Amino acid sequence: MSKFGSLADGSLGLMNGRRSGFTNLSSSSSSSRSSRGIYPRHLTDEGLASPGKTEVQPNLSATKDAARENYELASYGYGKNHVKLLYVHRDGARHEIREYEVDTHLRLETQKDYLEGDNEDIIATDSQKNTVYLLAKKHGVQTPEEFGLLICAHFLYTYKHVAEVNVNVEEYPWQRHRVDGEQHNHAFVFTPIVTRYSQVTQLRNESPRIRGGLKNLRVLKTTQSSFTDFIQDEYRTLPDAADRVFSTEVTASWDFSTSHGVNFDAVWGTVKDCILANFAGPPQTGIYSPSVQNTLYLTEKCVLDKVDQIQSIEMRMPNKHYFTLDMSKFSKLVQGENQEVYLPVDKPAGIIYAQLDRKSIGSKL
Repeated sequence: MSKFGSLADGSLGLMNGRRSGFTNLSSSSSSSRSSRGIYPRHLTDEGLASPGKTEVQPNLSATKDAARENYELASYGYGKNHVKLLYVHRDGARHEIREYEVDTHLRLETQKDYLEGDNEDIIATDSQKNTVYLLAKKHGVQTPEEFGLLICAHFLYTYKHVAEVNVNVEEYPWQRHRVDGEQHNHAFVFTPIVTRYSQVTQLRNESPRIRGGLKNLRVLKTTQSSFTDFIQDEYRTLPDAADRVFSTEVTASWDFSTSHGVNFDAVWGTVKDCILANFAGPPQTGIYSPSVQNTLYLTEKCVLDKVDQIQSIEMRMPNKHYFTLDMSKFSKLVQGENQEVYLPVDKPAGIIYAQLDRKSIGSKL
């Protein structure tokens, strides 16, 4: 079970503690070895410092902590955050780019760095940063999910004392520039419509857990949305809205059951298309939404219907309110019902979220 805890993850949650049934994911950790040199301890048998090595003593106050056995580290780890990387693939005059921001987190089998101040097993966070760049140079950069898998495999294969690796990859949204409809060979435009990210976590001798995601997808439609017939009691002041402005900022993440035969780019596009199709609908008629809850559920169902390799998906859709302004007090200045001018209100805001899982075969028996 992962012991990184929520501190290692800034998205919806690090797999929510779930252990999805991953199939046939190869783990290079089964033949893991250590690239660290086999050095003697700080002192030789004669009690003298080893040649060329500085004598280092552990934190004596930590080693003499008699009360330590009353506690245990429930979650722990360390790593390097916000490692920025631009990768340019040059195929003649045609260039492709991917810009990533990468977090690498490691959990070691021992806890002596925390408990005793002994740094012998620590792979420095600066070394982790360098590893990201060197792996990109050596193997190239594909999708965020595949790059995360590569980094996990590297640390588990190279350092036998690493128990678990977590890699978060966020992709910067670049699109190829067009000139009179023609794609430019090497010029790109930053288009922050939506942000893509992924998380890959792997325990030693176990299959990796892969999560894809998107965030910051801000959408709005001016009709085909209502919210009516909810509880009427002494606390309610919100009136029924038969036709309202519906706006939200979508965050979604999904867990893969396998990596075999998965086109991660295509899957990400499919999820985004499901979100927009169930929010907006056809261009001429739109699609009716009786509530944010129903739109969210239909979107998650669409994703599971279209992508067999996704085991579970969770989404958040907070309300971005646009309230109709009452202009009845200004009847001498403006006539008719106000359907044009709205007041944007960011806070407070409702938050609607849900996770949709595939039912296991066993649950149907």
